[in-house]
Amino acid sequence: MTTVEVPLTAELLVDAAMPHRPAISPDGARVAYCVGFTDPNGRRTSRLWVSPGDGTSPPVATAPGMACQGPRWTTDSTSLLFRSGGQLHQVRTDGTDEGIPEALTDWQAGIVDHWPLADGKTVALLAEDEQDEDGSGGADSGDPIVWRAERPYVNLARLRLLDLGTRELRVVEGLGDRHVLEVSQRPDGGPLAVVSWAHPDSDPGAFTAELHLVDPATGDVRDLGGLELEAGSPTWWQVDGSWHLAYLAMTPPLTVGGRAVFDIALPPTGPATEHHNLTADMPVCPTELAQVSDGAPLALFAEGLDTAIHRLDPETRTFQRLSTRTGRITSLTASHAAGPIAALASNAEAPVNVYAGSAQGPLTQLSDATPELREISWGTQERLSYQAEDGLDLDGLLILPAGKRREDGPFPLITLVHGGPYDRWADGFNNPYYSPAQWLATAGYAVFLPNPRGSEGHGHEFAAAVAGRVGIEEWTDILAGIDLLTAEGVADPDRLGIGGWSHGGFMAAWAVSQSDRFKGALMGAGISDWGMQAAIGEQGALEAGLGGSHGWEGPGPHRHDELSPISFASRIRTPVLIVHGEDDTNVPLGQAVFFHRALRRFGVDHEFVVYPREGHGIMERTHRIDLLNRTRDWFDRCLRTVGTR
Repeated sequence: MTTVEVPLTAELLVDAAMPHRPAISPDGARVAYCVGFTDPNGRRTSRLWVSPGDGTSPPVATAPGMACQGPRWTTDSTSLLFRSGGQLHQVRTDGTDEGIPEALTDWQAGIVDHWPLADGKTVALLAEDEQDEDGSGGADSGDPIVWRAERPYVNLARLRLLDLGTRELRVVEGLGDRHVLEVSQRPDGGPLAVVSWAHPDSDPGAFTAELHLVDPATGDVRDLGGLELEAGSPTWWQVDGSWHLAYLAMTPPLTVGGRAVFDIALPPTGPATEHHNLTADMPVCPTELAQVSDGAPLALFAEGLDTAIHRLDPETRTFQRLSTRTGRITSLTASHAAGPIAALASNAEAPVNVYAGSAQGPLTQLSDATPELREISWGTQERLSYQAEDGLDLDGLLILPAGKRREDGPFPLITLVHGGPYDRWADGFNNPYYSPAQWLATAGYAVFLPNPRGSEGHGHEFAAAVAGRVGIEEWTDILAGIDLLTAEGVADPDRLGIGGWSHGGFMAAWAVSQSDRFKGALMGAGISDWGMQAAIGEQGALEAGLGGSHGWEGPGPHRHDELSPISFASRIRTPVLIVHGEDDTNVPLGQAVFFHRALRRFGVDHEFVVYPREGHGIMERTHRIDLLNRTRDWFDRCLRTVGTR
């Protein structure tokens, strides 16, 4: 750790650049990626960069002056296709008109996603209907927005094929009015695997997922039948001359639990065969699949606090570990079976960057998005391993106050609970603006990051343990870690705080409804009533799997009433900071309003902050800065410490 003292400000964190969406070229020689940053007007934007895959020379900015989304290479590795301003653009990277992008579309509704096809002449696009294209008007047309049981009318993304020569854009009619999510072409240039929903909303859409094969030349569609819940990442592979499709989805039969990799053998005609769970009983959780052009797919697996790269063995139909990296790896991209890979990764003291190398490891850092943060004195991050009160093995992280050791304790301790609950804290850089662990550690707090039951990284059963039981064993798992840190002299039992965002916000609200040991809490975009969440949240019935009921089962009492913080609001004595986005549709604002009204009714010290124009994530620069400063100020006040800002 560097000893250079540089003051950490909220502005420095909010304005930090962030790489995303790496894409390795088909020849494996280069990696393209976008870097998000704050422009001089305070708006968040992004730029396209290209780096040699071996990191032997610096990255080069490509298509300067244009925002970048979703870069993907053409099959000859000479050009990049990316979205900017809602339209598809192409930029050559082979020295021919280098860096001069060309607009390929002018589609009023905008392009949602894109995939260049193997023929080099066609691009598969996802785009919503333009206004009045189907006679029903558009979402912004001013006409009434109508939902019907049999068909959606707004926000439906259709599969379209763009001819790069003529710029003709034709819809794949055979998919009808199904909402398309993902497309993956067979590596030999054959059909497109297409995942679709019957409705663009996740409830009921996620329950209606189907798989199709589309001939890109003719547009003919072959329906292969239904997929498991939350299916995605269709990935091709071959064994004994026969093609298979693997995909990620939730492990049945519950709507809560770990994901699995399912496999389908594709018969010459008719529907697909049985879907085989290739990861059943594995004590880890698959997070991503990566297509390989000439071999079996690669996969990322969450393994506790770390991430492993695996390859599917076609003969045994099992995943074999190739390497493990500390912390979290995301956005895996590969070309050839024996070629390099690229991905996003971080370490405990450095934010995310682009890395590339062999799937067997090690990986070389290609990007250096935040050199200004290297001079910050971060808190030391420790890995924790402990047991729940019923003996279940758990893990988590402890971040000590910057410049401090354990022997300097006890410290005021803030527990930050991750969202999901199917997510995890990994042993990388942990400082999202909504759960800012290092931001608090640099202010003199110790921060506890627990991975209780329901988290990702310990297999399906561990994740499914919260089905209809949120806040039960999950809560005591968190308490076990706090008790351990208190017993070890790290945490001051008289200066404990708790907070989180989304599901973490629910857990913070639940914690103060079950215990008075916390001196302050942060409820960020949290759930106060699980029945309300099942009724009006984006996930609908999926949320009911956590809360245990919908509310329409009868007059009650309902299971979700037993698991909702609002039911125990009269017990709360802890000061609570409630923050929420005004336009949040994932966890609607009503959840925070309900909790605020209850706390006001019972005279509980609290603040209720609503960020206008914001959804489930806070996007505007001034709002993010305010949230960071407000979070630190709140815990300074409640835990009676002196901030260092």
